[in-house]
Amino acid sequence: MSYCVNCGVELDASATKCPLCDTPVYNPKAPEPEKQPSPFPREKGQVEVVKRKDLGVLLTVIVLATAVTCGLLNAFVFRSSLWSLAVIGVVLVLWVIMIPVVIYTRQPIYLSIMLDGVAVIVYLYLLTYLTGHNSWFYGLGLPIVLLVTAVVEAVMFCIRKLPMSFLTGALYLISGIAVLCVGLELLIDRFLRQEIALGWSAIVLTICVIVDITIATLLSRRRLRNAVRRRLHF
Repeated sequence: MSYCVNCGVELDASATKCPLCDTPVYNPKAPEPEKQPSPFPREKGQVEVVKRKDLGVLLTVIVLATAVTCGLLNAFVFRSSLWSLAVIGVVLVLWVIMIPVVIYTRQPIYLSIMLDGVAVIVYLYLLTYLTGHNSWFYGLGLPIVLLVTAVVEAVMFCIRKLPMSFLTGALYLISGIAVLCVGLELLIDRFLRQEIALGWSAIVLTICVIVDITIATLLSRRRLRNAVRRRLHF
C-alpha cells in the first residue's frame, strides 16, 4: 500500500500519478523503463543546394517553352490577331532581367541596365504590330525608355563611382527623379500637343531642388551633419 507524498491519498499499485493532485508516482524499487529509440535521425542532414547554372537552364527552358507554345497557338488556333507577340515580348523582358540574377551574376551592372532597356524597346516594338501603327513607338515609347535607361545609368554611376553615404545616395536618387519627371513631361507634351511646357513636373522639380539644397548643406557642414545623424540614427 502506497500514499501520495504530496496530499497523502492512497494510491493504486498501478498508478503513475496521484488522482487527486496529479503528483507523479515514483517507486524506487521499480525497474527503470527502457528508453525507446527516437524515430528521428540524430544527425542533421542537409539538402543539396540547387546550382545557379542548373536553375538558369530550367528557367530558360520554361521561358522558351512559353514563347514557342504561345507562338504555335497563335499560328494554328487563335489567328484573329498577333496576340502572341505581347507574350513573347514579356517573356523576353523577364529573361533579360533574370540574366544577372541567375544565369550570369558577374555581368556588369551598366550592361544589365542597358540590356533591360533594349529588351523593353523590343517589347514595345512588337506591340506596334498589335496596334497597327508605330507613331507612338518612335514618338513616345522609344524616347521614354531611352530617358529612363540613361537616368538609371547615371544614378548607378554616381552611387558606384562617387562618395557614397546615406545622404549622398539620397542626393543622387532625388536628382535622378527630378530629371526623369521633367523629361517625361516634355516628351509627353511634345508627342500629344506638339509643344514643350513645364507643368506638374515643375512642382516636382522645385521640391527636389529644395531637398537637394538641404542635403548639400548638411554635407558641407560637418557638425550639422553629425547632429542630424545622431538624431535620425543613420
